[in-house]
Amino acid sequence: MLTAIIVEDMPDALQLLKSDLETNHPEINIVDTARSVVEAAKALGNNEPDILFLDIMLGDGTGFDVLEIFPELKSKIIFVTASDEYAIRAFKFAAIDYVLKPYSNEELAQAIAKAKEQIQPNRERLNILQDTLSAPEQKPDKISLHTLDKIIIVSLDDIVRCESDSNNTIFYLEDGQKIFVTKTLKYFADMLKNYQFLRVHQSHLVNIQCISAFIKADGGYLMLKNGENIPVSVRKKVEVMDILDSMHR
Repeated sequence: MLTAIIVEDMPDALQLLKSDLETNHPEINIVDTARSVVEAAKALGNNEPDILFLDIMLGDGTGFDVLEIFPELKSKIIFVTASDEYAIRAFKFAAIDYVLKPYSNEELAQAIAKAKEQIQPNRERLNILQDTLSAPEQKPDKISLHTLDKIIIVSLDDIVRCESDSNNTIFYLEDGQKIFVTKTLKYFADMLKNYQFLRVHQSHLVNIQCISAFIKADGGYLMLKNGENIPVSVRKKVEVMDILDSMHR
């Protein structure tokens, strides 16, 4: 048996999650529920569950306030959030799993399975999540990269380029470091497209601040400030030239 506490400020959502767990996951014993930061603090003060289902927005604060009260909490956390594009982006930048409301039985089951195996997010990853959620219009400073055996946090400005490697991605940093990440290039191209990163080729995503020149010869390629040359696909040439022109106006 696993124990769980649900922290959710909407009564209907709380009751639905409680009912779904009782019906479909009898291996989980719900020891308490809470609808606010204050109630959550009391519940966690009495019991440290195996799994904490934690809503982000609560009536008297946020889920982060709960975690700050219990910095040594060992519970596996399943964040529950509304279907909001900014929230989804924030969780991706922090490399933290989440469940979107409304969720399916399959999505809930997957979240529980992941929670049993997950690496508990540290304070720095939680800070990335909190900062990105609190300022959705601003460019995030950092991103969490999930490798085969650990999670590495890097500054967006330190990323020179990304290269596809089958269903994985290699990140190339300014200091020469290479990071092999278990996500596709498309995943990162979609995430970073509004933050000065441009997919110039099926296999290449480039930080436009690291481009020194576009060379039209030999089919067209980019010269990067670190001396690398990156091919540009035919359909991306006009877009690349327009961006470079706008940068030098």
